[in-house]
Amino acid sequence: MPDSGCGKGRPLANGLEWTELDDRAVDTARVLAADAVEKVGNGHPGTAISLAPVAYLLHQKVMRHDPSDAKWIGRDRFILSVGHSSLTQYVQLYLGGYGLELDDLKALRTWGSKTPGHPEYGHTDGVEITTGPLGQGLASAVGFAYAARYERGLFDPEAAPGTSPFDHNIYVIAGDGDLQEGVTAEASSLAGHQELGNLIAIYDSNQISIEDDTDISFSEDVAMRYESYGWQVIEVDWKKTGNYVEDVAELNDAIEAAKAETTKPSLIILKTIIGWPSPGKQNTGGIHGAKLGAEELAGLKSALGFDPEEHFAVAPEVIAHSRKAVERGAAGRTQWQESFDAWAAQNPERKALFDRVEAQELPEGALEALPTFEPGDSVATRAASGKVLAALGPIMPELWGGSADLAGSNNTTIPGAASFVPANHSTSTWTGDQYGRVLHFGIREHAMGSILNGIQLHGKTRSYGGTFLIFSDYMRPAVRLAALMNVPSIFVWTHDSIALGEDGPTHQPIEQLATLRAIPNLAMVRPADANEVSIAWHEILTRHAGPTGIALTRQNVPVLPRGGEFATHEQAAEGVRRGAYVLADSATGSLDVILIATGSEVQLAVEARERLAADGIGARVVSAPSLEWFAEQTDEYRESVLPTAVTARVSVEAGLSLGWERYVGDRGRSVSIEHFGASADYETLFQKFGITTDAVVAAAHDSLAN
Repeated sequence: MPDSGCGKGRPLANGLEWTELDDRAVDTARVLAADAVEKVGNGHPGTAISLAPVAYLLHQKVMRHDPSDAKWIGRDRFILSVGHSSLTQYVQLYLGGYGLELDDLKALRTWGSKTPGHPEYGHTDGVEITTGPLGQGLASAVGFAYAARYERGLFDPEAAPGTSPFDHNIYVIAGDGDLQEGVTAEASSLAGHQELGNLIAIYDSNQISIEDDTDISFSEDVAMRYESYGWQVIEVDWKKTGNYVEDVAELNDAIEAAKAETTKPSLIILKTIIGWPSPGKQNTGGIHGAKLGAEELAGLKSALGFDPEEHFAVAPEVIAHSRKAVERGAAGRTQWQESFDAWAAQNPERKALFDRVEAQELPEGALEALPTFEPGDSVATRAASGKVLAALGPIMPELWGGSADLAGSNNTTIPGAASFVPANHSTSTWTGDQYGRVLHFGIREHAMGSILNGIQLHGKTRSYGGTFLIFSDYMRPAVRLAALMNVPSIFVWTHDSIALGEDGPTHQPIEQLATLRAIPNLAMVRPADANEVSIAWHEILTRHAGPTGIALTRQNVPVLPRGGEFATHEQAAEGVRRGAYVLADSATGSLDVILIATGSEVQLAVEARERLAADGIGARVVSAPSLEWFAEQTDEYRESVLPTAVTARVSVEAGLSLGWERYVGDRGRSVSIEHFGASADYETLFQKFGITTDAVVAAAHDSLAN
C-alpha cells in the first residue's frame, strides 16, 4: 500500500492527529470516486483520487463545521472551485455524515440523484455554491470573505481578532483551470487589495487538463502573480524528493500558517500528481475526464490494498471513524453557541438586528422612507435610484454595495458611508474602513458579479453592484449562476439604451435587455419614472429568491402623472410589484389598441395615447417594468391588463423586439431598434432611429389595419 508519508497513529505538528484509520479513509475515498465514475460511465475521477487526502484533511481535521446542520452560521465555508471534480466533495460529505450514503455515490450524475455532475447549491446538503464553470468558485469565494468581514463589522466589530462568534475562514480548492480563467485574476486582485486574511485557497497544481499537459498553454509563474496581488503564497511540493509522498503534515502546517496570516489571503500551491496512485493513467489527461476502465480500476484498487472484485467497499471501522465528525461538529457547535449566547446577552440591539436580517425582514419604516417625486418633474431613473439608496441606507445597515468604477454614473454610493477597504487604501475622495459599506470593484465587472453571488451565499445581507447595461456582457456567467442558484444578487445596470448618447455604439445596449430576459429565473426591472424606481427597489429588497437586474436611464425622464386619467400612486405601486399595470386606460369609449412600454419609452406611449384619442382610437398604456414579475401573476390579473380580445398591440422599447412577440402577437407591432447605435445626443438618436411618438402612433395604426 502506498505510504502517505504522514506518520501512523501519532500526534504530528500543529496538533494534527493522524492514524492508520485516516489513511484507510483517504484510500477509501479514492476508490469510491473511481467506482462511482466507472459505474455511470463518465465523469472526472482523476482529481478526486489525488485530492482525497486534501479534502479529508480539511473536512475531518481543519474546518469548523457541523454535519448535522449544513447551514450553521458559525461554520467555516468550503468551496470546491474545481466543480468537475464533484466527487472530491461528495465522498467527504458521505464520510462525514452530511446525509449522503453509498447509494447516492452509486447514483452519480443520474436523474434525481443528490450527486449531480457538478455540485449544486440548494440540492445537496453541505454544498455552499454551484460550481462548474471554472473560476467562478474561487472568484465567489472572495465574496464569501467580503461578507464574513462585513457581517462581523455589523454584529461584533469591537471583538479582538479570533474571539468573535462571527470569525471563521473560507477554504477553497482550486485547480489549473481556475487559475487560467480571467475572472479569478480580477477577484484575486481584489482579495489581495482587501487584505482578506480569512480566505485560504489550496491550488492543486497537477499541470493536467483535458488537453493533457498544461505546458501547451500555461507557463506563467503563478506564485509570483499571487504575491504581486498581495497574497501570502506557500508552496507544498509532494514531488520534491523525486518520489511522490503525500505529506499531509506539511500541508496541515501550511494551512496553519495561512490561518495565522490575518492581513493577507493565502494561496497554498500544492504540487500533486493527478490520479495517483492509478498505475497506468496517473499524470495524464486520460484520467482527468473519463472513467479509468476495468483494468486500470483493478490496478488502482490493488495498489491501495483493496479487492479488485469489490465495488463501493467501505470497511465498517472506516465509516465509524469518519462519522465521528458528527460528534466533533456537535461539540464545536456547543462551544460556539456559548460564545454566541454571551455576545447576544451583551449586545441586545445588535442581536435584534441579527434576528431581523436572518429573518429576511425589512426594517420598520422602510416603505415610508422611500422618496416620492412630483409629477411633471424630470429625473433620470439612475438619479432616482441613488435617492432610494440614500433614503434606505440609514435604516438598513445590512444594505451595502457599489460599482465597477462608475459610482458617479451608477449613483450607487450611500451618502456619508465609508468604503469597504482597509483604511490604508483611503484616497482623497474615499475614506476606507474595513467594515465600510461602499464597494469599489474597479473595472472588474465579471469579478463583481461573482463576488456579489458569494456575498449572498454567505449570509443574509443585501448587496448590489453597478455598471453600464452594456457591460452586463462581461458579467453574464456570474449572472447566470446567480439565477441557477436562485440567490438574490442585485445588479444595477444604468445607461440602459442608445439614449446614453455620445459614447456611441460600443456603449449603447441593443440586445442586452432581450438576452438577459432569456436567462431563466433572472428578473429584469426597467422602471418608467422615478416613482416606479422607488417601489421597484422596495420590491427587489423584499424578494429573496433569484437575482434581479434593474436597468436605469442616463437621461432625465418625466415623472408620470398619478390620479385622474392615470393610475393612482397606490395603483401604480401595486402595479410595479406585479410587473405590469394599466398606467392610463383608453381616453375614448372603446379599447382598440394596447401600448406596452418599459422605461424611458413609456412617456412616448402616453403621448401616443393622446394623439390616437384625437383620431377616435382608444389606446391603453401599460407600463411593464418587469415582464418576469408579470409572468408570476394569476391568469386573471394578466387578462385584466392585457385582455386577449384586444389583439391590436404595440410594444415600445429602445432595444431589440426579440421576445415581445409573446405579448403583441401576430397582429402586433414593435417600436424597437434592430441594429447598433451611433454617436450623437440622445434626442437625435431617438429621432433618427424611430423611437418617437410618431412611430408609436404609426405602429398602432398599422396594427389596427392588419
